[in-house]
Amino acid sequence: MKRVISLVLMLVIALSATAAWSYYKLAGSGEAMADAAGKFLGTLSPDQRAKAELAYDVPQRTDWHFIPKPTRKGVQIREMTPDQRTAALALLKTTLSEVGYGKATKIMELENLLKELEKNKVGGNIRDPERYFFTVFGKPTAEGKWGLSIEGHHLSLNFVVDKGHVVSSTPTVFATNPAVVMDDYHPAAKKGTRVLAKEETLAFDLLASLTADQRKVAIIAEKAPEEVRNAGQPQPPTDAPVGLAANKLRDKQQAILRALIDEYAGCLPADVAKERLEAIEKAGIGEVHFAWAGADKPGIGHYYRLQGPTFLIEFVNVQPDAAGNPANHIHSIWRDMAGDFAIAIK
Repeated sequence: MKRVISLVLMLVIALSATAAWSYYKLAGSGEAMADAAGKFLGTLSPDQRAKAELAYDVPQRTDWHFIPKPTRKGVQIREMTPDQRTAALALLKTTLSEVGYGKATKIMELENLLKELEKNKVGGNIRDPERYFFTVFGKPTAEGKWGLSIEGHHLSLNFVVDKGHVVSSTPTVFATNPAVVMDDYHPAAKKGTRVLAKEETLAFDLLASLTADQRKVAIIAEKAPEEVRNAGQPQPPTDAPVGLAANKLRDKQQAILRALIDEYAGCLPADVAKERLEAIEKAGIGEVHFAWAGADKPGIGHYYRLQGPTFLIEFVNVQPDAAGNPANHIHSIWRDMAGDFAIAIK
């Protein structure tokens, strides 16, 4: 009997998810986000709402990071009732594609694995799949301008919606520890789990496809940097692009480059991803530069950067995972070269 009930519940959840994705696609992500944000706020108690709903122009809107900070803005999942959690996850769904939502929830689930692997860590352990915080800035209406932050360890999603249209979706951070789960440490993640697989493998494929002369231009350093640049800063670095320009790539190499960019863009709703990619095409795909630093094989620190007139992607894998496996801990980010948080770079 329990098995029958379980199967029925799974079917209901699956049908609900399918209906939700269909609604988001029809409504447009900005409209769907406003609707879901309003419903989420409506479930909160006055004390919770005071933490979750802030003015649009408060400094906290641009205060972001993906490290395991002890305190953050917003209301966390741990403080929510079951109905509130359902509303929060429905809001999260509107901000991402189905693929992106899958990555985000797997990143959250990995906190259970980290908690187990780091249970004897000196200084305490704050790994927790329920330490993800939701903050709405301003009033989420169809006519107004408002912002949204969904953030926790290894995840930072930031949006601005103006008159029902998503005008900013950066910084966008997806990170994962381990990059590849090397053993069956915990039921939360089976051996072989790899949340950001294509973000890494496609970049290795592109590097491997380069000729010796192309590699001389694309490889900017023998050692990978320790971190992505301007982590936690309100705006991206504005250095000129370095590395190999896409107009120097062969057709098959350009196809790999496009697939890599698509993998990042495809984590966002279809309309947001479409605008991101159209902006890159309009500015000229040939102007996108591919830069690499560090090792050309897994297990040793490596880094890459994709930068064009409209966007910046950075990926770094240098840290060991929680079990001690080297270079098995990814940080990746997409930023807007016109300015994050809908704030123009001066």
